[in-house]
Amino acid sequence: METCPSVKNILLLDSEGKRVAVKYYSDDWPTLSAKLAFEKSVFAKTQKANAGTEAEIVMFDGQIVVYKFIQDLRFFVTGGEEENELILASVLQGFSDAVERLLKNMVDKRTALENLDLILLCLDEIVDGGIVLETEGREIAEKVSGHGLEGASSAEQTLVNALTQAREHLAKSLLM
Repeated sequence: METCPSVKNILLLDSEGKRVAVKYYSDDWPTLSAKLAFEKSVFAKTQKANAGTEAEIVMFDGQIVVYKFIQDLRFFVTGGEEENELILASVLQGFSDAVERLLKNMVDKRTALENLDLILLCLDEIVDGGIVLETEGREIAEKVSGHGLEGASSAEQTLVNALTQAREHLAKSLLM
């Protein structure tokens, strides 16, 4: 019996292995300390790799980890050992493409933190409860940025407008 493609977590870490944005969909890491230990371990395992902008795959702790580096950010997608690496790689590519589009190709830690709300919305558009929903970066970015609002309800438009205003207010308050 076939199952839906799923991921266990998506991590966005900085060049020192610190969290920028993370989302866990599995109970494999039940506590915060377990999650932080996993992040530290996977960062250490891949730190010496020269992944660049192409996805690399590694088996780690009984998990498949697909990762790539863009400037000072490290993108990771983790799946079970039975998961298809190509699906995990397409999730990773969709996430990184959407982030690049939303950050207007200025993919660095500072810009990512300034637009953290958009990155977290990307994660919600890509995966829900561990089940892969979307892997096309352009589609994800359009849904997140609100450009695809032609057929959206007024409630969805209001939510997008509220998030946009909140992001602008947060950016202004951080710059002061």
